[in-house]
Amino acid sequence: MNREDPFGGSWKLNCEKSHFDPNHHPSRATMRWDRTSDGYYMTAEGTMDDGKTVQERPATFTLDGKDHPIPEMPGFTKVMSRPVANTIEVESKNAGLLVGKASYVVSSDGTTLTASVSGIDAQQRRFQTVLVWDRL
Repeated sequence: MNREDPFGGSWKLNCEKSHFDPNHHPSRATMRWDRTSDGYYMTAEGTMDDGKTVQERPATFTLDGKDHPIPEMPGFTKVMSRPVANTIEVESKNAGLLVGKASYVVSSDGTTLTASVSGIDAQQRRFQTVLVWDRL
């Protein structure tokens, strides 16, 4: 692992160590983080318990601490920052009001990424989940 870039590379979801919201329960998933000039580009895909394959929209993490519009969600913005090398924090807002938070923390040995995510999903349901990922 490159100690200067703890996020970069591919990760596999560890379902046994994760804590899922009842409405958001994958049976398997992978994600990849690629470094960009101002942050990261992340892609993820997985399979839900019912066997349905889910490919998430790629996410761009611009780590400047400023509001950025979410193009596919009019009225929504996200603020992303990297307070320390192994942590990325994200806040999502709708019309200026906080509607979601996430933190991504890579372990000191670089082998595990823990994503704690809470907010409101596309069906307007509150959720909270902790996803534990192992480096591939």
